[in-house]
Amino acid sequence: MKWDSLEQTQGNFDTSLWADRVVNITQLNNMYLRGHTLVWHSQLPSWVTSGGFNNASLISVMQNHITNVMAKWKGKVYIWDVCNEVLADDGSMRSSVFYNTIGEYFIDIAFNTAKVADPNAILAINDYNIDGTGSKSTGMTNLVTRVKARGVPIEQIGIQAHLIVGQVPTTLTTNWNAFANLGVSIAITELDIRMPTPATSANLAQQATDYTNVINACLSISKCMGITFWGLRFVKLASSNTGY
Repeated sequence: MKWDSLEQTQGNFDTSLWADRVVNITQLNNMYLRGHTLVWHSQLPSWVTSGGFNNASLISVMQNHITNVMAKWKGKVYIWDVCNEVLADDGSMRSSVFYNTIGEYFIDIAFNTAKVADPNAILAINDYNIDGTGSKSTGMTNLVTRVKARGVPIEQIGIQAHLIVGQVPTTLTTNWNAFANLGVSIAITELDIRMPTPATSANLAQQATDYTNVINACLSISKCMGITFWGLRFVKLASSNTGY
């Protein structure tokens, strides 16, 4: 549901390739769907990144995209990642066409527009490297505090959780509780724990421990709404035609 696949040319929306199929599958199977993502610095068509828009015209472009995409699946997407990866690794604002043109208030505008487009959807800000405590997590805490103080409906912090075997932070629970104390829910949105290949028995055992620790951290926090795994694929067993 990224911009470059849904609105390749300005004002022309095409959801038929993959997005409609995904939505239909979730509807048929009574599944919760997380929409990813409305405003992101990456995977933008060139007409957005190189369009020469000023503050007012880029705001209009962004609002039109959010409104049309969310209206298409109103009531069918449980949570939307409204803004994705807005922070640099040091916790400052990431340079992007949206930030550079509109300033930090592009976040306010995006969330306010999204709330009008589908008032019942949960609205999230999503980022990576905000697993344990650190400068980027502090940046997220400060950003959400500022933006919510302006009355903006940020309702969830999405924690991508792209992790490394044996290097999972020990401060997950501390950090995620701090996020939850901002008056938002949290969710683990893109969990994977990678290792060097070929895998060894030791690394596989460590990976199992790491996944257990991450899942238990989420379960220990009442406002952790769920976990979405990254990169899982269905494969067929050699002795069966059934995918697992």
